[in-house]
Amino acid sequence: MARMQREDRREDSDLIEKLVGINRVAKVVKGGRRFGFAAIVVAGDGRGRVGFGSGKAREVPEAIRKATEQAKRSMIRVPLREGRTLHHDKKGRFGAGQVLLRAAPAGTGIIAGGPMRAIFEALGVQDVVAKSIGSSNPHNMIKATFEALKTIEGPRAVAARRGKKVSELSGRPPKAEAANDAEAETKEAANG
Repeated sequence: MARMQREDRREDSDLIEKLVGINRVAKVVKGGRRFGFAAIVVAGDGRGRVGFGSGKAREVPEAIRKATEQAKRSMIRVPLREGRTLHHDKKGRFGAGQVLLRAAPAGTGIIAGGPMRAIFEALGVQDVVAKSIGSSNPHNMIKATFEALKTIEGPRAVAARRGKKVSELSGRPPKAEAANDAEAETKEAANG
C-alpha cells in the first residue's frame, strides 16, 4: 500500500495544472452575505492524459486544492498523432456549449480560446485549431471539449473495431493492387 502511495506522489509531481477560473459566490444569510470561492482546474501529464475538476470553499487556496484533486481523479486518455495533434476533427457539445476541434499541420500551434487552450496545453497537444461555437461559459466549454476528446479514436482502435490491420485503413489500395488496376486499364484502352 505504501509503495502505491509513493508511486502516486511521483506520478502527480510531473502533472501540468492550469487554473482556468475563480468565481466569488455569495450566500445570503441572516447577518448579511457569506462569500465563498469556486475554482476550475485542468490537470494533465503533457503526454495524452488530461482531467478537469471544480471545487468550492471559503478560501481560494482550499477551492483550488479541491478542484485539483478532482481533476486528477477524472483523467482521461486521448490518443495523439505523432504526440503533437489530434487524429481527426471532432465536434463536442454539452448544454449550450459547442466546440469544434480540428487537427492541424506541424507548426500551427494551439489556436484556441480561453479554457480550451488550458486543456490542450495540459494534454500535450502542440498543433490544434479549436473554435467555441456556443456558450462562452467556461464550465460548459470544458465539458463540451471533454465530450469531443472522449470520442477521438486512434488508428489502432478503428482497425480493431473493423477487424483489419492499421495498414489496410488508408483510402489508397496497396501498391501491388494499384499496379494491377493500371495494367488492366491500359489493356482495356488498347482493346476498346
